[in-house]
Amino acid sequence: MNAEEGADRPPAPKVPVLDESTARQRLEEASAALVAGLEAALPDWAARSADDLLTAWGGVEAGRRREVVADAREAGERAARRVADELRDLLALDPAEQRATPLEIIRGAVTEPTAVLAAAGLPDVVRDPFEERAWPDDRFGLVPRTLRDLDSDLAAIHFAWGVAKAAVLRARTSRSEPPEPPR
Repeated sequence: MNAEEGADRPPAPKVPVLDESTARQRLEEASAALVAGLEAALPDWAARSADDLLTAWGGVEAGRRREVVADAREAGERAARRVADELRDLLALDPAEQRATPLEIIRGAVTEPTAVLAAAGLPDVVRDPFEERAWPDDRFGLVPRTLRDLDSDLAAIHFAWGVAKAAVLRARTSRSEPPEPPR
């Protein structure tokens, strides 16, 4: 496109930039909500996942099934404590220094429920080659693709966290950029 073609277009609207202090406050609120939501969601997710797999597999008598689901819930509680600590460590870092995402950390929550399902004698599920390469220890296909897999509210909180993190980084960039020359 040449200069004449763009001359008829109005300038792109300026997107307001939050100041860093406000953006950081929103990031801290979203981070706290993300950790709290994770702690609340993981036990139910682990129990639900175990119940779904036991249903699909079949052949487990009702009493044993209830026991495995209860064990999976307890495993989810242990995973919630461990993963919440790891998530807090990540979120305590400056946003520019974070080298992982909350979802990457949360995906590690499969360890404890996987141990319960393996001990119950469930066979490994068939997974596609990408999943096998990406998550080799996820024998039962438990890795959440998004946080919606754990809880729909948690997905919304994760989105708010991402927006808040971007706002902090954008505020820093805007602060350090020279002003635009007059047109």
